[in-house]
Amino acid sequence: MPDSRSASTLAPTEIVQRREVRTAIPGPVSQDHHARRQRAVSSGFGIVLPVFVERMGGGIIVDVDGNHLIDLASGIAVTSVGASAPDVVRRVQEQVARFTHTCFMVTEYDGFVQVCEKLNELTPGDHDKRTALFSTGAEAIENAIKIARVATGRTAVVTFGHAYHGRTLLTMTMTAKNAPYKDGFGPFAPEVYRAPLPYPYRWGADPQACAEQAYAELEDLVLKQIGARHTAAIVIEPIQGEGGFIVPPPGFLRSVQDLANAHGIVLVVDEIQTGLARTGRMFACEYDEVVPDLITTAKALGGGLPLAAVTGRAELMDAVHAGGLGGTYAGNPLACAAALGVFETIERDNLVARAVAIGERIRGHLDPLLGQVAAVGEVRGRGAMQAIEFVVPGSKEPDAQAAATVSAACHREGVLTLTCGTYGNVIRMLPPLVTGDELIDDAMGVLVTACRGL
Repeated sequence: MPDSRSASTLAPTEIVQRREVRTAIPGPVSQDHHARRQRAVSSGFGIVLPVFVERMGGGIIVDVDGNHLIDLASGIAVTSVGASAPDVVRRVQEQVARFTHTCFMVTEYDGFVQVCEKLNELTPGDHDKRTALFSTGAEAIENAIKIARVATGRTAVVTFGHAYHGRTLLTMTMTAKNAPYKDGFGPFAPEVYRAPLPYPYRWGADPQACAEQAYAELEDLVLKQIGARHTAAIVIEPIQGEGGFIVPPPGFLRSVQDLANAHGIVLVVDEIQTGLARTGRMFACEYDEVVPDLITTAKALGGGLPLAAVTGRAELMDAVHAGGLGGTYAGNPLACAAALGVFETIERDNLVARAVAIGERIRGHLDPLLGQVAAVGEVRGRGAMQAIEFVVPGSKEPDAQAAATVSAACHREGVLTLTCGTYGNVIRMLPPLVTGDELIDDAMGVLVTACRGL
């Protein structure tokens, strides 16, 4: 049964789990800090909401002006177990007192191995697996491609429309959206190809027809344009993150897996934003009973510390020569300690079920907007990964300004929201999975009021 316990039960914290707006947001102290930031930090770093954080706990952010904001971002799906989860804090404190770094390629430590063992256990499939740890999601994707290329002796990589995979040269090449991720940063990496991802709302067709059309184009790309014998990997997000929380129609991921299996292509499932309980499954690809050859995780894995992983079939993971994988900070001991706290919290507090309950609660507030607010085109998502797509009333033309207006209204009232999507017209909701029902209801009340005010 979904767990509806309060946040104070799920994640004990001294921070009162209640929204409190004491100043304008951003407040005067945050504004002063932000002015210092502008004099010290590259302007290449954007900002969603220029408030400076004092403390965080459960589903609440406390800023330097004393405002208590409801967190619907989780640091972009990172603090899924809360920003100061007790098990994560305890394990990191214990580890930092022992040692902070050694580099796993120089001398070994148990935390690295324990995280690998747990990911081998949790990820889909009962085949023999191996895991490699890194620091960021982009690193995980890059290394998954390296593994696939070595194992297959092929070079081509297939990604999808609206995809986001990172900011490095290879991963920004794999990312679909130009601005801000790719604009001016070319030339890009070679041998990266893009197939359309079915997008039922925008394609104006029933989901099954969308899936069939997208699959036909993928098959043509792989078999006729690239050639299967040249294709090392197909990389797909089971629910697109930055691309707009697009959920592929049922069966599409299975058809992609079948194509890959039929032609010896490595299927890489990018679970960097969706993984570790976020969607109401431990991994989102479980909804379609997909068993990836390689699966990438990051974000929630480290509980706020930088940690990423590639987990996959032993024969693929062991195809790389010794020394071919690694990194100075790969699987840092502090991050590994944090990950063990993340696993402990998810399992003990049944956060997979809690994600389902959060999703149902969010949809109970947002679904009635369909047909009532003309600018709301679609509400979609799974579990605690939900989104609203905004359009010009009477059409399906993306309306980024409406999304920005609603998000700004939420910020003024102390609810942190994020926009996303290729067209910038989607508001996404990624609350910590320890957020209590009262906070979800309060946040949704603010969001619904902002939508109705368009």
